[in-house]
Amino acid sequence: MTHAYLPYLKKFLRARAQEPLPHFLVIGTQKGGTTSLQKLLEQHPFVFLPTCKEIQYFTLHAHEPKNWYSNYFKDSLPGQIRGEITPYYLFHPDAPSRIKELLPKVKLIALLRDPVERSISQYFHAKRHGFEELDLKSALEAEPKRLASNDAFHHQKHSYVSRSRYMEQLSRYENLFKPSQLLILKSEELFLHTEKIWQKIQSFLEIRPIPLSQSLPKANAGLGESENVNPSIRFWLRNELSPTVKSVKMHYGFDWNW
Repeated sequence: MTHAYLPYLKKFLRARAQEPLPHFLVIGTQKGGTTSLQKLLEQHPFVFLPTCKEIQYFTLHAHEPKNWYSNYFKDSLPGQIRGEITPYYLFHPDAPSRIKELLPKVKLIALLRDPVERSISQYFHAKRHGFEELDLKSALEAEPKRLASNDAFHHQKHSYVSRSRYMEQLSRYENLFKPSQLLILKSEELFLHTEKIWQKIQSFLEIRPIPLSQSLPKANAGLGESENVNPSIRFWLRNELSPTVKSVKMHYGFDWNW
């Protein structure tokens, strides 16, 4: 390489070093309040979030180059911390290692909802959006076979019970990241005690605390379909997911008072 190209090489390397990337990720869970949390974070002047929620860089778009991802954060201002919210990151088995490789110091936030209600909510979400044709009982019965097929669509859209087994998913992150990089919150607390959780999130992200400027919007909520679910289905789900509830209580100090 001739000396004439050195200035251009240095400029290129500086540009790559300055590619804006996230300081934090909200990794899940689906139907756990992540859209509401996005609305909350958007109120803070020192937080930058892309207009596109669920970029899916570490899941569906992992083949894209780094600058494809960083382009989402190019409009962030000096002094702002950058973040993005993709609930599929928690469940996708390859996301933790991909995140670790690109963002080793990133901070990670997970919202955990009552696993039974989360599973049911995901089903009705899939039903409303045309991702599911089966009734609830049949969809739950079909899940093991669907996921065993290794079909990406089934994995993302039909993982109702599997996504509620939180400890299997969180252990992948705990094996790669320091405890100080993880904030695990109870979804219901975000809505019941918003100010308290808001202060906890700001402290975790190390941003100047500001009070809430408005009440927390309940975004992306369902249409009340879960009220008519057969009690026997909830009973079956509680039996399936009771080990998760016990483990969450042991590791994170909260449960759902079953």
